[in-house]
Amino acid sequence: MEASSTPIIDHGAEMHDPDLYQPTREGFGVDHFEDIGAAEIEHFNEQGYLIIRKGFDAQEISDALQGMQDLIMGKNPDFKGVVFEAAAQDKLSTLSLTERQDAVRKLMYFVEYDKRLKAISHHPKLLNAVSQLNGGKAPSLFQDMALTKPPRLGREKPWHQDNAYFNYPLDTPVVGCWIALDEATVENGCMQFMPGQHKKGPRIHFQRRDWQICDTEMLGQSSVSAPLQPGGLLLFSGLLPHGTPHNSSGKRRRALQYHYAPSDAQPLEDQEERLLYFGSEGKDVSC
Repeated sequence: MEASSTPIIDHGAEMHDPDLYQPTREGFGVDHFEDIGAAEIEHFNEQGYLIIRKGFDAQEISDALQGMQDLIMGKNPDFKGVVFEAAAQDKLSTLSLTERQDAVRKLMYFVEYDKRLKAISHHPKLLNAVSQLNGGKAPSLFQDMALTKPPRLGREKPWHQDNAYFNYPLDTPVVGCWIALDEATVENGCMQFMPGQHKKGPRIHFQRRDWQICDTEMLGQSSVSAPLQPGGLLLFSGLLPHGTPHNSSGKRRRALQYHYAPSDAQPLEDQEERLLYFGSEGKDVSC
């Protein structure tokens, strides 16, 4: 199958200051979904995250990887959500479809195009865990994304809060789920975050390397990392500041990311309220 003549390219690939990502320890977690109890729920409420080290089995991860590969290879011609790394833009036309797998930055909104990826997003154990962490409300998936972070090419996702991207009322308990499909390490760009800082509320974001928290706010802070084996996952608050550095290794770091809001939550009609809290316009701030 021929590749699209107009591939979607991610924006710039400016390198970040390495001092932005200097984790001092690994995050707290449990082995299985069934291990979530009152103490773990309290930890999530206070620290803004919870790691599940063995959430999905090898077959589920293998199926998810195959689902991603099939979408990247164009096996579903209706799917148009493949986004390529900006650093690969000049050589895309020379790559085979197989080689293009390591030029992809992310896949967007794919759950209705692959039943294997949808199965993970709606896994009963995952949905139950999200419900436990959002106050017992039934969760509803509203965003799905696959992040590939290819070897040496995968660019940074600067420090940010996910709620800065979503048009939901500020008090909506959004829970993010980041599932490792490969081993995720500090070297290949595993998640890093600032425990407890979700309680500080929204942070002003600026359009710099991305829609992000200003680097000067994050430099010198001690982050926590979430290295994971395939099938491990990180559950986190939509207000938790987090980011991932450039993949400086020779290894892939593929992951699935899902976001859930309570099923009775009503999205905002536009971005005005979101930008009132997270945007910089009209405020005496600079970056």
